[in-house]
Amino acid sequence: MRNVIVTGGSRGIGLGIARALAADGYQVIAVARQENAELAAAQKEARDAGAGVIHFRPCDLGELEALGGFAKRVQSEFGAPYGLVNNAGIGTSGILATMPDSQVERLVRLNVLSPMLLTKYVVRGMMTGAGRRIVNISSIVATTGYPGLSVYSATKSSLLGFTRSLARELGSLGITVNAVAPGFVDTEMTQELNPGQKAQIARRSALRRMPGVTDIAGAVSFLMSDAAANITATTLTVDAGNTA
Repeated sequence: MRNVIVTGGSRGIGLGIARALAADGYQVIAVARQENAELAAAQKEARDAGAGVIHFRPCDLGELEALGGFAKRVQSEFGAPYGLVNNAGIGTSGILATMPDSQVERLVRLNVLSPMLLTKYVVRGMMTGAGRRIVNISSIVATTGYPGLSVYSATKSSLLGFTRSLARELGSLGITVNAVAPGFVDTEMTQELNPGQKAQIARRSALRRMPGVTDIAGAVSFLMSDAAANITATTLTVDAGNTA
């Protein structure tokens, strides 16, 4: 059974990705600071379905110095990883001129440094076999911008450059590196949007709606599959046509 590490796998988009990959028959290692009832329910669903499984392994991804040891322990327990989904991140909003330096630093640490360093350590185990997969979760605001999200947008934009260059580095090893750029999805990270703002986003989208967690999970599922073997350095936008 192929192993896939999913960071931020205890809620929202990450949990949706974990569920989808388990349904596809993968052994998912869901990474978060702590387990919760939603993740426990997803683990039971996966066991009952009998296709794949979901395991939980705790890690504070903001503790950068611990990432190397964590990656080593996961590989020792589950074997060489087939896939890595860098989904974990925070969406702190704020006007740059008034945002505390500590919030800027935390956004960059969790949204940029953490996935880069975790990938660095995980990819070492991937080099033992071809056909491995890395998917980075970015955002449409990486290219469109949005008021109050200048720092967040910058962190998500950096993942796009990381994706393209890393794809070049790892291509000769048969490892693909892609990104998924969700639009505004109805999760905890968009709770600050009021109903009027959500309705406006839906109206501006070609399909007149907002994408759901299962839409994002489906995109990741495809990029992990054998059908995507020749897709790399690509960003797959899932936004119901908001940026059309």
